[in-house]
Amino acid sequence: MADRILILDGAMGTMIQRHKLEEEDYRGERFADWESPLKGMNDLLVLTQPKIIADIHKQYLDAGADIIETNNFNATTSDLMRYNLQDYAYELNVAAAKLARQCADEYSTDAKPRFVAGVLGPNQKTASVSVDVNDPGARGISFDELVEDYSLATRGLIDGGADIILIETVFDTLNAKAAVFAVKTVFDEDQVELPIMISGTITDASGRTLTGQVTEAFYNSLRHARPISVGLNCALGPDDLRQYVQELSRVSETNVSAHPNAGLPNELGEYDLTPDEMAEHIREWADSGFLNIVGGCCGSSPDHIKAIADAVTHCAPRVA
Repeated sequence: MADRILILDGAMGTMIQRHKLEEEDYRGERFADWESPLKGMNDLLVLTQPKIIADIHKQYLDAGADIIETNNFNATTSDLMRYNLQDYAYELNVAAAKLARQCADEYSTDAKPRFVAGVLGPNQKTASVSVDVNDPGARGISFDELVEDYSLATRGLIDGGADIILIETVFDTLNAKAAVFAVKTVFDEDQVELPIMISGTITDASGRTLTGQVTEAFYNSLRHARPISVGLNCALGPDDLRQYVQELSRVSETNVSAHPNAGLPNELGEYDLTPDEMAEHIREWADSGFLNIVGGCCGSSPDHIKAIADAVTHCAPRVA
């Protein structure tokens, strides 16, 4: 990052959707008789369709990605309960990291090493917002439950060979604090330490996260984690996200990352921003000195990542 802007990969879910997988594809042989529907449980594909996931990783590596993210966005015990897969949390995280590790190693060279970011997603439940309009204190999950979830996932990612722990798409800072506490505890207990990336989500035009924080407040709430980077991702396209990336670049004492959506979804739920259009926005961000790491989120593809990589190749990285 001292030498150049690093390229993060793009959307995994968008690429999986292109395969038009059905229930039997998600089940594979191992889960053929599973009692719950599994269609849409993309994390399970690291076990049932690993070739598809590996091919997506390789497409992003071919496009120029320096960092690829593991396919385990919802692979925590509490999230997996929706599919009765809670007992597979550790295995899924290990498998996701191993698969990405193999792909990254295949593409790594001395001149261009490739890295694996082990993902800790935001969790479907929030520790900050009530789940009962009549009980302000009611929560769907507790801080301690989140710590247990994230600890197991972190150990799986480390055991699978991740280089980085990426706490991403943060909409609830308390959830993220539980993730940070879990990660740091695992590091201490297991005598290992990896770089931590943190990326939050500005959910709408108010410029706040779902739990009400503006960009500077979000940063200040998590700077104690001493992450290698703090960034923003998802929810907004690059045009709408720009002002918040600029603000993060202003306040951050560490590196800044961004992986915006390819615009906003249209009435069919599809993303219309072309690779060239997205790259034009990102080039302006880079020229403005905002970026150390950049990639794409929902709606982005290897074509978007290639265009972004080409656009910033001669741009100097932000000085933290």
